[in-house]
Amino acid sequence: MKSTLRALVAQAIDALRAAGTLPADLVTPEFVIERPKNAGQGDFSTNAAMLLAKPARSNPRAIAQALVDALPASADLAKVEIAGPGFINFHVDEAAWRRQIGQVLEQGAAYGRNESGKGHRAGVEYVSANPTGPLHVGHGRAAVIGDCIARVLDANGWNVAREFYYNDAGAQINNLAISVQARAQGHGPEHPDWPEDGYRGDYIKDVAAAYLRGDSVEVEGYVVTGAKDANDLDAIRQFAVAYLRREQNLDLEAYGVSFDVYFLESSLYTDGKVEETVRELVAHGHTYEEGGALWLRTTDFGDDKDRVMRKSDGTYTYFLPDVAYHLSKWQRGYERAITELGADHHGSLARVRAGLQALDCGIPTGWPEYVLHQMVTVMRGGEEVKLSKRAGSYVTLRDLIDEVGRDATRWFLIARKPDSQLTFDIDFARSQSLDNPVYYVQVSHARMYGLMRQLKERGLSFDAANGLAQPLDLDDVAARELIATLLRYSDVVETAGRDLEPHQIAAYLLELAQTFQTYYNDHQFLVDDANTRDARLVLAMATRQVLANGLELLGVSAPEVM
Repeated sequence: MKSTLRALVAQAIDALRAAGTLPADLVTPEFVIERPKNAGQGDFSTNAAMLLAKPARSNPRAIAQALVDALPASADLAKVEIAGPGFINFHVDEAAWRRQIGQVLEQGAAYGRNESGKGHRAGVEYVSANPTGPLHVGHGRAAVIGDCIARVLDANGWNVAREFYYNDAGAQINNLAISVQARAQGHGPEHPDWPEDGYRGDYIKDVAAAYLRGDSVEVEGYVVTGAKDANDLDAIRQFAVAYLRREQNLDLEAYGVSFDVYFLESSLYTDGKVEETVRELVAHGHTYEEGGALWLRTTDFGDDKDRVMRKSDGTYTYFLPDVAYHLSKWQRGYERAITELGADHHGSLARVRAGLQALDCGIPTGWPEYVLHQMVTVMRGGEEVKLSKRAGSYVTLRDLIDEVGRDATRWFLIARKPDSQLTFDIDFARSQSLDNPVYYVQVSHARMYGLMRQLKERGLSFDAANGLAQPLDLDDVAARELIATLLRYSDVVETAGRDLEPHQIAAYLLELAQTFQTYYNDHQFLVDDANTRDARLVLAMATRQVLANGLELLGVSAPEVM
């Protein structure tokens, strides 16, 4: 309906431009079609007249009247009014509402999806954990945010690639290898020869034991077998990385998260991409040498100071492979490249973007897009949970899934805006209480299946076509609010995809469930009168479909029974 109204207003503006009421060279402003705060002011409102008044050298109400007079006739509109300083309020015809409710039932699982991104590619990178240990709760927040961003982009028609970037090179991988080697040699963290920066969790003992047994590990199409030699550090490194990559994949699988692309940092070196990036930066004149190091003039692109790319010892700083990696995304055709990271990575964003701009290869300013998440605090029994026996120093994602289940874990880690601090209360997430939002939404979905079971048990019928033919009780506040909320779903999906904010889906689903519950409390559904019964069940079935579609975008199940 918003798209229909936008088109009508745009046609009216064109008509006024052609008639000379508006300047011929006037660019159509970015007017909005939105729901008024006061329901009595109509179903939708636009500020177009107020944006046009100044260039037209007229007052907003006069322009509003001219727009109303120029609006093409539409059977979808029952009434159009001018309010306040020049708002135009639209009252939608009842038949248009019924038609849209019918579209929900007709389109089913496809309802709410659109093709705004059709023909365009997007890459979403998330989690990208070092393969040095079990995934922690922060990785879990990154995983659900990234996964849901990919889902809502897909719902907006984008061709989406989900990508995991493995940091399989550098000091942390070496620390992993020497930690596993120490365990393989019979040493524990309390031993004086234990590596100073070694990993202490029980999982290191498990990796070492598997290596010494000669276990084989398959990950992403290749197999690594433990060499059983506690002195072969290279063999231990290869085995440990493969073992922990497999473990992380299993955790993510249990979490309902998967990837299309696994990109290894080491491949940037073996394929010569890092050196190629350096050559391009030098060739475009944005580098200089000082103190035996190679510097990039990132200050030319808004950074607060220039950055070292290659240190005096010949090794590269960490941001250079990041530039090479994101360049590969551009070369692979990602028109939108979204990187989901912890907020502690904020300082590196400007450097990576500066490096990409310095390549002078057509990458737009502000590409890639970043979504940053804040830390998660886990609580149980009113106290913070800080440790996991398996990991040794943090709460793992697997701990959370095992305690509260996939659905609650995903919901609570996605339900708030990523840049907000998050407290995950295990007791609350597990509770089967209507105060628990994920339980409330799922119960609402299951309740509608319950209605249909009761319908069958009572020997009553349901005719959706007849229900859609019945007048809507738009004077009933609860009914009108339910219809308005129900049919806002498409707008929420579009906005969540545009702004990369899937938490909007969760907030909307809770609002829809609460709105339906108000309607449910005020109305009997399985009444004897077939017309009334069919009309009310149509609203219930449309709500059930929208709840299911929204839960799918969050990767949360839509149960038929609770």
